[in-house]
Amino acid sequence: MNRRDTLKLLAGATAFAGTATILGRPAAAQAKPFTLAPLGYANDALEPHIDARTMQIHHDNHHAAYVNNLNNNADKWPEMGTRPVDEILSNLSSVPEAVRTLVRNNLGGHWNHTFFWELMTPGGAKAPAGDLKSAIDGAFGDFDKMKAQVKAAGLGRFGSGWAWLGVKDKKLVVFSTPNQDSPHMEGAKAVIGVDVWEHAYYLKHQYNRGAYIDAWWNVVNWDKAAANFKKAMA
Repeated sequence: MNRRDTLKLLAGATAFAGTATILGRPAAAQAKPFTLAPLGYANDALEPHIDARTMQIHHDNHHAAYVNNLNNNADKWPEMGTRPVDEILSNLSSVPEAVRTLVRNNLGGHWNHTFFWELMTPGGAKAPAGDLKSAIDGAFGDFDKMKAQVKAAGLGRFGSGWAWLGVKDKKLVVFSTPNQDSPHMEGAKAVIGVDVWEHAYYLKHQYNRGAYIDAWWNVVNWDKAAANFKKAMA
């Protein structure tokens, strides 16, 4: 083989290797259907009512696990990443049975936690105002009586779950859901919701769920709650 033939052979091999590299690698990484949004505030922003370590673990580990589970199993039912979340959670019977529990737990957990983070804020108003206040007074008597019902719902939830103030049939109602079930599954639209899983409070309050709920009222974003109420009543 002369020098010219050798150079041609080497050039061809190099070109083939480059092509193989391109073909063996996707042109762009496929986007994952679910993402974990950052908190809208620092982990310690809700101190002393909710401690920074709890916020960090709760968001970066517990919530992240639901997002990872959804992305890792999205190929089992691709519609979970394309259909509106509210629509799926409101009609779980439309979800294939093989993935229904996975969707219920993880999509419910993802929605619940996203709602929860957005519902809290440092230094916000301490009570509702406007239409939401009027609706609470009309449905429960006053703000304190509504708080007492939400607390009772949270304390009465055996094991893990959530306590909610929501709108059902155009009326404010208080209820709780087990595990990561969302208000959609109860035919309701959430106005406020408090996570009563132990991981939401155990580092600071240990077994005292009631003390955690009492402290949580200090960080509720009542502007967001008012927007949730307006949307629910539309």
